[in-house]
Amino acid sequence: MRLASSALALVLLSGVAACGGQAPAPTSAETDTSQVEASEIDREAETERLNAFFETKFNESLSRNPMSATFLGSRENYDKWNDASDANRISEMELQREMVAEMQDLFDPEALSDQGRLSYRLAEYQLELAEKAHNRRWHTYTFSQMRGAHAGIASFLIGQHKVTSKSDAEAYIARLRGIETYLGQNLDNAKASAEQGIRPPLFVYDFVINGAANVIDGYPFEGVGPDRPSPLYEDFVGKVDALVTNSTITEDEASELKSEARAALLDHVYPAYFELITWVEEDKANANTDDGAWKLPDGEAYYRDRLAQMTTTDMSADEIHDLGLAEVARIHDEMRAIMQQVGYEGTLQEFFEFTRTDAQFFKPNSDEGKAEYLAEATAMIDTMREALPTVFNTFPKAEMEVKAVEAFRERAAGKAFYQRPAPDGSRPGVYYANLYRMQDMPLYQMEALAYHEGIPGHHMQLAISQELTGIPKFRKYGSVTAYTEGWGLYSEFLPKEMGFYEDPYSDFGRLAMELWRAARLVVDTGLHAKQWTREEAIDYLLTNTPNPEGDARKAIERYIVMPGQATAYKIGMLKILELREDARTRLGDAFDIRDFHDVVLRDGPVPLQILEENVEAWITNQ
Repeated sequence: MRLASSALALVLLSGVAACGGQAPAPTSAETDTSQVEASEIDREAETERLNAFFETKFNESLSRNPMSATFLGSRENYDKWNDASDANRISEMELQREMVAEMQDLFDPEALSDQGRLSYRLAEYQLELAEKAHNRRWHTYTFSQMRGAHAGIASFLIGQHKVTSKSDAEAYIARLRGIETYLGQNLDNAKASAEQGIRPPLFVYDFVINGAANVIDGYPFEGVGPDRPSPLYEDFVGKVDALVTNSTITEDEASELKSEARAALLDHVYPAYFELITWVEEDKANANTDDGAWKLPDGEAYYRDRLAQMTTTDMSADEIHDLGLAEVARIHDEMRAIMQQVGYEGTLQEFFEFTRTDAQFFKPNSDEGKAEYLAEATAMIDTMREALPTVFNTFPKAEMEVKAVEAFRERAAGKAFYQRPAPDGSRPGVYYANLYRMQDMPLYQMEALAYHEGIPGHHMQLAISQELTGIPKFRKYGSVTAYTEGWGLYSEFLPKEMGFYEDPYSDFGRLAMELWRAARLVVDTGLHAKQWTREEAIDYLLTNTPNPEGDARKAIERYIVMPGQATAYKIGMLKILELREDARTRLGDAFDIRDFHDVVLRDGPVPLQILEENVEAWITNQ
C-alpha cells in the first residue's frame, strides 16, 4: 500500500547540508551557525508542541477505551469495559478524522524536526488505514477461534486486571457485572454481520461455542462445588486471597468480595454467555463450508485491502503467491543439505514424516514434559541475552518470562505468541507457548520459537518501542504487522549468523519455521484469492512442511478467519534483509550491524516504505 497522497515526503536529512561543506555566505560563519541553530531550536520546539497535541489526543482516547488503559498499566476507568457498539465505532472514526484535520490545521510539517514530520506522516497514514477498515468493519468475524470477546474477556481479566487493593477487587466485580453489556454489544455486531451474509465457515462455530462454554464451566455455575472453580472465579479468589495474605484486607472483607463476585458471575456473566452460545448454536444452521474471503460481499476488494494493510505494500495476491512458491523451493533445497549432514537417506517428504513422528523430537505430553519445555526455552533466551551486545547497541529495560498458554484457551490458541510488558514495569513481557499437545511443539523448533517470541524478537522490538523517548505514544504502542512480524522472523535468522543453532536438527527447525512463513504466502492467497478449500490448503502444508497435521490444520483455520495477516511475516523479513544487505554492500567496512539494528528499531513500528527511507537516509549520512 502506498502512503496517503496528502502526506508530504519525509525529509530525513533536513539540516545536514546546511551544516556541512557549503560555500560561505557573505556574512560571518558565526552568523550562519547561529541561524542554523535557531532554526533547529524552532523545529524542536514545534515538534514538542506537536507531541503535546498527540499526548492530549492519546489520553483522551484512553479515557474512552478503559481496556487499552488497563493494558498500559493505568487504573483509569478500571471498573469499565470498552464501548463495543457500532455507534461508538462510528464515533471513534469521526474523532480520528477530526484529530488529523486539526493536526493539519495547526501544524506545518516543514516546520517540524525529522521525528515530528514522521509522526505527522504516520498520523495521516493511520487515518487512511482506519478509513478502509471502517468501511469494511462488518467483514471482520466478531467471534472466531482466534479472537473475540467470548475468550478475550477471561484472558483480559486474568492477565491484565491486577488486584493490589480492595478498590481493584471492587473494580473487578464491576467488570464482571459489565460483561452482560460488553458481550451483548459484540453479539449485536455479529448479528449485524450475519444479516449481511458475513459469517465464518461452519468449522468455526464449535470452537466459539466450546470457548464460551469453558468460561462458565465450574463453580459457581452448574451446581458444582468450590473445589472445581470456573476460570474467572478461580482468578478472582486467588487475587483476593493474596490481599489477605499481605494484610491489605481482612478475612471478612475477602468473604464479602467473593460473595459479590459469585453473584455477579451468576446474575450477569452466565446470562450473557448463555445468550451468546444460544445464538451461535442457532446461527450454525446458516453457515457453510466456503472458507475464503472471496465468498464475502465485495470479497475480492476486501482481500486486496487486507493484503495492503498487512504487508504495507501494493503487491497483488498473484505476486505474493508466486513469491511464496519461490521461497518454498529455495528453503527445500537448504533442508536437503541438512538431510545429507545428518545422514538421512530418503525423500524430503519422508524426512518430514520422520521429524513429525519420531519420539526423540518431542517432550512427553505430561506436566513434567511441559515444565521441562518451559525451562529449556527460558534457558535459550537467557543465553541469547548474554550474546546480544555483539549485534545490538540498545536493549530493553523490561523483563520477560516464558509461560504456558492458560488451560481455558489453549485448545483454540495459536502455537506461540507474545504479550508486551506494562510500561510502568508492573508486568513483564510474556512469551506464551501453547503446550496443549506436545506433539505440536517439536523440540527442533524450540530455539527458533524462543528467539522469535522472546529475544531478540518481539520482546526486543516491542519493549524497546514503548521505552523510546521523544516520540508520541501512538507510535510507541502502535502496530504495523509487516514490520513487527517481519522483525520476529528476521530474529529467527539472525542467531544463525551469530553461531547459534549448533545442532543440525535445530537449524532444520529454523528452516522449518521460515518455510512455514513462506508457505503462508501460498496458502493464504490460495484460500482467499484462488478459492482453495480448507482441506486443499492443509494438504499443501502437510506436503511441503514438516509440521504435524494438528499444526497444519490449526494454522489454516487461523488464516481463514484472519485474511492476509499471515502474509506479513515473510514480506517484512525479506524487506529487512534486503535493506541490510544493500547497506552492507554500499557501506563496506563502515557497516556496523549494531547501528543498522538501531535504525530499524529507533522509530517504533513503521510501514516498510518508511523503513526503507530511514535506512536509505542512514546510508547516505554515513
